[in-house]
Amino acid sequence: MNRTLIILCLLVSSNTFTQEPLYDFLLFANSRMDGSWFYSKAAYRSPSWIKNRQGQLPVSNATFFTPGNALELAFVNGKEGVWSASLFRPELRGQDRLQVPTHLSFHLYLDSNRTTLQDLPALQLLNRDSSASQKVLLKDFLQALPQKKWQRVKVPLSAFEGFKTAHFATSMGILFSQNSNDGNEHRLFIDDIELIAEKDWSPIATVPSLTKAKGYGRHIDIEWKRLEDTSIKWVKIYRSADGRNFVSTGIQWPATHRYADFVGETGKTYHYKVSFLNKNYEESRPSSALSAATKSLTDEELLTMVQEACFRYYWEGAELVSGLARENIPGRKNMVATGASGFGLMALIAGAERGFITRQQAAERFVKIVRFLEKADKFHGAFSHFVDGPSAKVEPFFGARDNGGDLVETSFLLQGLLAARTYFKGPGENEKIIRGLVTKLWEGVEWSWYRRFPESKFLYWHWSPDKEWVINHRLIGWNETMITYLLAIASPTFGVPASMYYTGWANLDSTGQQYRWAWSGTKEGSMYINGNTYFGIPLDVGVSNGGPLFFIHYSFLGFDPRRITDAYTNYFTNNQRIARINYRYCLENPGNYTGYGDSAWGLTASDGPYHYSADEPVGRQDRGKIAPTGAISSFPYTPVESMKALKNYYYNHGKFLWGEYGFRDAYNLEQNWCSEIYMGLNQAPMVVMIENYRTGLLWRLFMENPEMKKALDRIKRKD
Repeated sequence: MNRTLIILCLLVSSNTFTQEPLYDFLLFANSRMDGSWFYSKAAYRSPSWIKNRQGQLPVSNATFFTPGNALELAFVNGKEGVWSASLFRPELRGQDRLQVPTHLSFHLYLDSNRTTLQDLPALQLLNRDSSASQKVLLKDFLQALPQKKWQRVKVPLSAFEGFKTAHFATSMGILFSQNSNDGNEHRLFIDDIELIAEKDWSPIATVPSLTKAKGYGRHIDIEWKRLEDTSIKWVKIYRSADGRNFVSTGIQWPATHRYADFVGETGKTYHYKVSFLNKNYEESRPSSALSAATKSLTDEELLTMVQEACFRYYWEGAELVSGLARENIPGRKNMVATGASGFGLMALIAGAERGFITRQQAAERFVKIVRFLEKADKFHGAFSHFVDGPSAKVEPFFGARDNGGDLVETSFLLQGLLAARTYFKGPGENEKIIRGLVTKLWEGVEWSWYRRFPESKFLYWHWSPDKEWVINHRLIGWNETMITYLLAIASPTFGVPASMYYTGWANLDSTGQQYRWAWSGTKEGSMYINGNTYFGIPLDVGVSNGGPLFFIHYSFLGFDPRRITDAYTNYFTNNQRIARINYRYCLENPGNYTGYGDSAWGLTASDGPYHYSADEPVGRQDRGKIAPTGAISSFPYTPVESMKALKNYYYNHGKFLWGEYGFRDAYNLEQNWCSEIYMGLNQAPMVVMIENYRTGLLWRLFMENPEMKKALDRIKRKD
């Protein structure tokens, strides 16, 4: 079973929060994609009509309240007809604790001379169970209807009879619908649609101050001081081409102290200012201006740019108490993801070597991290999947059963820690602390406990202190968990027999076959050995035609696949073939998805339009979704194809795909959708695998741990 299926098997996230900040219930601020808003549905019956693009509401980049766009609501109130427009809340992963609202709020702009108050639509709120509140009339909450001027509309939630206010967090969205039959065409724009907690907010006292502007190929990064003022709702970005005439170009979450402005041109100078909006949308005075110019980049500079941006996720975006990685940004602010943190540790090392931070800064962060991990909850030495940063206690984000040790996430974490142990080998006090605590954490993991039974062939993924082995998930390859067996065999304190690599990970009996068949839907590779040819490429090992690409990334960020040869294959060769199969599948594009080709490929696990999913190069698991980490993290295996994809993502799709922490998690041109989040599991592999391609740094550091050579020797002997 792959990572996604495990997530689906776990219970819905828990209700325990520790000082977790509250998010606003935001229905619409901006569409990342031009053309239409993915999270909308427009329908009509003639003679009524509503403007739409393939059933979705149009997006206006010319008329908006907060930059850079708003939704267009153009309609005809036909006699005996009807139109409707539904807007659904994008449920961003981890934004699950919300302010208790009192009002529906949005900004409204009238662009139709013949529209009166009576011609305006009705409103309903939508519940999760598909029921809707009673209608309220928009006209009842407006005193006037000025032309071509933005005004804010606020409707008390108490006005929506039938809306389940007590369960607002499970509400779906809002419905606009026809309310008159005047027969005329009307045009409105709506922006900043949200459920709010009504309050009079004081004017913003914080003074905006830009600290840096730096140009790259087709974007400019600007930075400002970190913000502590909780009354700030948005940072508003202004751009000027001449240093005199500034226009608003974007908004940014106040938790992020930078903005990536993708201007789309090379060799141009731009000037920037920022201001702050409070929660009443009142604006502060602007900052002083800073300027920067875009410039042509060599391939090496482009690689460094991507590494540095993704590195920031783990340096600037880390959870504040622990210094470790969050699951995704934006998302839970206090929750640490242990596996993503392990990947992030290697990204920090690469960042120090690239000069993004100094070695001293890196050492100070690592001391903070290992001291936190020393006190964090552990379960027979293994860490939980998620940890609350402020308390260092387990956070059962995937449900009550996921409240104990997660052996796979622990493996990912240790992969990073062990690379750090050999990197920080200097005489300084901080580096001594790092080495000592990493060794303590490494030697404290009771891998043998996770056999469950003394003579078990398998390691088990989870153990709970009150539910024990209830998840009952055996670790069987081919998937992302090879690293778990390699480390369990390598352990100097609680190791397992090397024979478990073959009886567990590479199991050939009916248990392994049924397991692989169950998650893959095919018998190809169900014996661990594959032996088939796909798109002209022979595959030694792998279920189906190799599976999602994270299978060839997660276990091999530190563990050098060139050094791993077992009875069946060499894993660099095998991984390279899986990457090439994935590439050729996307090149042929049997699903005929928009945008696939030789510069857009790499099906893997990522955020999606409806949910997180692990996509792979087979029809039933191909959803038209491309995650940049797929091709970019495959650089050591497919450098030419990966570079072509990287350039396409940046130069051709950077307007919606590039941001403060590099490439956003995924996009789907077929559905005109782009993820709003960056994921900890996907940003670091791009940093690390680019570095392994360029210098082999993380492979070398990890393999310098003497336990690794011993483990590989034992696997070859099967002892």
